[in-house]
Amino acid sequence: MILLALGGGALILALGAGLWAFQDHLIYFPDPAPPPSPATLGLTRVEERRLTTQDGLEILGWRLREAEPGAPVILYLHGNGGSLLHRARRVQRFQQQGWGALFVQWRGYGGNPGRPDEAGLAQDALAGLLSLRAEGISASRIVLWGESLGTGLAIRLAAEQPSEVAALVLESPYTSLLDLARLHYPILPAGLLLRDHFDSAARIGAVRAPMLMLIGAADRLVPPGMSRELARHATTPPDIWEAQGAGHNDLGEAGGVAAAAEFLRRQRVPR
Repeated sequence: MILLALGGGALILALGAGLWAFQDHLIYFPDPAPPPSPATLGLTRVEERRLTTQDGLEILGWRLREAEPGAPVILYLHGNGGSLLHRARRVQRFQQQGWGALFVQWRGYGGNPGRPDEAGLAQDALAGLLSLRAEGISASRIVLWGESLGTGLAIRLAAEQPSEVAALVLESPYTSLLDLARLHYPILPAGLLLRDHFDSAARIGAVRAPMLMLIGAADRLVPPGMSRELARHATTPPDIWEAQGAGHNDLGEAGGVAAAAEFLRRQRVPR
């Protein structure tokens, strides 16, 4: 029994060491290839934009021009996989709504320089917001849309820049990356090993803008209960839209974009 206990302890230590060394590969799944140009993909009213971060990186974004002056402009912060190429369908859905948008591609993704981590991605998100403001887009028109991992960045940006955003849309939001790690790797001491926490539960109370949470009832990665738990930490109670039968990656197809459009109309964005 002692040998078994020692062997089990050694296994956990080995797994923990592997998690510490390779955790970036368990969190971030970039497609390293630069995405094709928007025109090549048949995306109209979309142009490439270079964003400069405060630590001196130049990263790629896609700027979707709004169909009408004064329309909402979405600052889109994507999830942990792929590149802008994998958001082309989402661009099309936003086009159908007539919205403008700036899709930020994270450092280390799609040919961008740098390596992703929480602090760096926060700088990438801020670079997107500053780009829109420099363009003359008023805060009353700017909507932060976080997709999965990006919800943590959207909440952080809204908490740190409360006067600069009109609303948030949070697609499959989580309480923290630490809570997700504890859920999916219960035998590991995630609190001692995880470097990037993306602690949305600790930050959402500082968000003053109206929020909409899009939740998939069949989401196996971020359980609906975790999203609802995050909502309980908010000072401003968010609206919650839940799609029965939808998982983690199909909320757009399940009607999430239309639900967001109705939410923005109710909130009178732009004001």
